[in-house]
Amino acid sequence: MLNFVLRVFLFLMGLLFAASLAVAALLLLAVWMARLAWARLTGRPVTPWSVMFGQRFDPRAGFERFRSAAARQDAPSAADVASARARGANDKDVTDVRARPVTGRE
Repeated sequence: MLNFVLRVFLFLMGLLFAASLAVAALLLLAVWMARLAWARLTGRPVTPWSVMFGQRFDPRAGFERFRSAAARQDAPSAADVASARARGANDKDVTDVRARPVTGRE
């Protein structure tokens, strides 16, 4: 008998939890629809939730930061140095590699 009462109690608690989630979702939907209706009524665009709460994210900001930092430098960038080494601009600095003749693979 106690097992049956426990199952009924847990079932009712699950129903209560599901109902509370449904009420929360409906409340969120009602707030969202009220914002949409107000925006259409006033002729303004609907702003996203993240902008409304101050969490602004601009993906261009990171690129601009590094681009401006690279423009401020007087020395060549790491990409420039790697490109110059790949072209063989600084052959006299390399001491641990022996030059070999190029042979065609067929």
